[in-house]
Amino acid sequence: MLAEVLIFIPSVTNMRLSWLRDRLNTAAAAAIVIDGLPKVELPRPLQDSTLMATGTKAIALHKEDITRMIVVSQMPPMVNAQYDLAHSGFLPNARDALATLFWGGDQVFSVRGQIGSSNMEIELVMEDAELRKAMLTYCREILLFTIIISLITASLIFFVINRMLISPIARMTASMQSFAADPSNPASVLQPPAGSDELALAARHLATMQGELQKTIRQQKNLADLGLAVSKINHDMRNILSSAQLMSDRLADVGDPVIRGLSSKLVRTLGRAIGYSSEVLAYGRSNETAPRRSQIKLRPLVDDVGEILGLNNGGDVAFAVDMPRELEVDADPEQLFRVIYNLCRNAVQALEADDGSEAKRIVVSASRAGRTVSISIDDNGPGMPAKARENLFSAFRGSTRAGGTGLGLAIARELIEAHRGTICLEDKEGRGTRFHIELPDRQNN
Repeated sequence: MLAEVLIFIPSVTNMRLSWLRDRLNTAAAAAIVIDGLPKVELPRPLQDSTLMATGTKAIALHKEDITRMIVVSQMPPMVNAQYDLAHSGFLPNARDALATLFWGGDQVFSVRGQIGSSNMEIELVMEDAELRKAMLTYCREILLFTIIISLITASLIFFVINRMLISPIARMTASMQSFAADPSNPASVLQPPAGSDELALAARHLATMQGELQKTIRQQKNLADLGLAVSKINHDMRNILSSAQLMSDRLADVGDPVIRGLSSKLVRTLGRAIGYSSEVLAYGRSNETAPRRSQIKLRPLVDDVGEILGLNNGGDVAFAVDMPRELEVDADPEQLFRVIYNLCRNAVQALEADDGSEAKRIVVSASRAGRTVSISIDDNGPGMPAKARENLFSAFRGSTRAGGTGLGLAIARELIEAHRGTICLEDKEGRGTRFHIELPDRQNN
């Protein structure tokens, strides 16, 4: 469209010049023939026929300094404008063309031009109505041609834009709507197109995100199903443990001191198991219960962990406790027991699976600095694989052994953070793993 506007004025100007030259050439042919006749006035009917055939009001022939009126109407009109095609430039011709197009139709003008390569010139006097009509027809043709070209161009542009922009965006929008309606359906994931443009890159990222979301949704559904199964199992297990605890209480009345000593430990162990079982449903509903903190001695708690894990019976794994007997920590005893128990149990499993020739050992050490107690669980096992380090405290992702769930470390971190403490895996020289726990005292304690 812009190109048509730019060439409109030159096109109309050139069309006007061509039209005037055609009239000059037609009149020149008649004038040369008449000029060859005897120098007498032509009969009026012949003059009128010539004027009608050429569409003029008068025809004059200029030869050197002589001007001869070839034919003229009976009442020559007044000339409003004069044009000399042999001595006019583009700008005057363009100005005259626009003037005729917009304000012509009732004007009379004379136009003069050279006849071929001769020294003769022909001059015509004519009305501009026919010229303006021809120019308007030409403009309508240009307008129609412009409209056709514009429609074709617009169609091509729309096709290209639709193919390159609208269609990919529409596919992405439809995929997002389909995914929102049924995110678990693999068919709702966008199939990204090939290409390196921005839309293809966005489509690939969208497909990747949808795939990751589907994976997360499946994992969450599996966890929900697992939680339901655990809840059902937990209900029956709690009843069984309660019955076992009642029967264990009777052992305390036995006269054998060894049995009485074992029965008290068995009752405490069963009590812990019942407590853990009772908290399973609460954990699924609102995570762990708030810690019931108090000042407790840490050494007996760690000794209980070693005894329950069977590490004080001279087995393959040596268990050492390095802390003052009077060291106290401000913590929930049951939750802290679970944390140390989970970490020590993981260490035992890693050591038992290790074929190294070095003596296997676990060392639990602790110390107080001001209002903070530091606890370390150190072993000389095979260490933590890099893959496990990436998701160390993530449930079902941080396990280091086949068949493991990774729940132990996830629960340990949650319990420690509930105490406003920290737990981390420390780097150490040589083999093994070292977990470090920082437990601050309560502010109002």
